[in-house]
Amino acid sequence: MSHAYILWIATFAYALHVVEEYTFDWKGWAENVLKLPVNWVHFAIVNGVVVVLGISCSQVAWSLPAYSLGLPALMLINATFFHVLPFITTRGRFSPGLGTAVLLFYPIALWAYYGAYLDGVLTPANLILSFIVGALLMASPIVMLKLRLLPYFDQNRQG
Repeated sequence: MSHAYILWIATFAYALHVVEEYTFDWKGWAENVLKLPVNWVHFAIVNGVVVVLGISCSQVAWSLPAYSLGLPALMLINATFFHVLPFITTRGRFSPGLGTAVLLFYPIALWAYYGAYLDGVLTPANLILSFIVGALLMASPIVMLKLRLLPYFDQNRQG
């Protein structure tokens, strides 16, 4: 039996992560700690896209592992750089999403990679490419949040 079903579990874990972030005011934390110019609409749209990503990764599964393993890579990157490291660098200030990042993201993402290994689809190239996909997916909404503040992207400007 294929271990690709783990991607569905990862998708559900990400949905639980979104609930935790929303419940504990990720927006306020991101504005104050990460200095990100976010609002709840951005939060909802970005996380809706991530859930669609999870569904598409689960459907594609091992037919394109470099893509489908982008979800576990995204989970590992998100957990490490947007929850655990900020928690450490702020000397223990709670990061909304930290609980699910540590308790769900790390074990499920590693389990997905192990499942891909057991199924013979985790090649070095797929491993590297999946982390490139995950990093690009993690960076894109942050880059867009920053870019939208530039005058070039201001749709209310004259001219």
